[in-house]
Formats: sequence, C-alpha cells, structure tokens
Amino acid sequence: MQHPIDPTRYRAYLLRLWQTGEDNAAAWRVLLEDPRTGERHGFADLDGLFTFLHDLCQTPEHKS
Repeated sequence: MQHPIDPTRYRAYLLRLWQTGEDNAAAWRVLLEDPRTGERHGFADLDGLFTFLHDLCQTPEHKS
C-alpha cells in the first residue's frame, strides 16, 4: 500500500535551462514548473534558482 506524499517533504519540478546573450555576456535563464499544480517560477540567473531551492528546503526551525 502506498502512503500519500506529504507536499512539505517532497517536491518535484520540471527544470528548463537556456542560455541567452553572447559569449562574455551569456547568462543562464531558468524556469521551474510544478507538474502537480502548474505553478511556474522563473529566474534570471542560477543564483536565483539556488536561493529559491535553498529557501524551499528550509524547515521553519532551520531557517536562517
């Protein structure tokens, strides 16, 4: 028997990455989409993505 998934303990996203700009000015753009809800999160750079994921994984008692 499968147990229901607690959405506070499990996350799944479709990750899309694409590069914009030319050589020296190239930047990665990011789009995360929750396949369950369709909610999308866009990021202008990888640092924004990493910050989002870090914050998402923090439990209330471990938030800094």
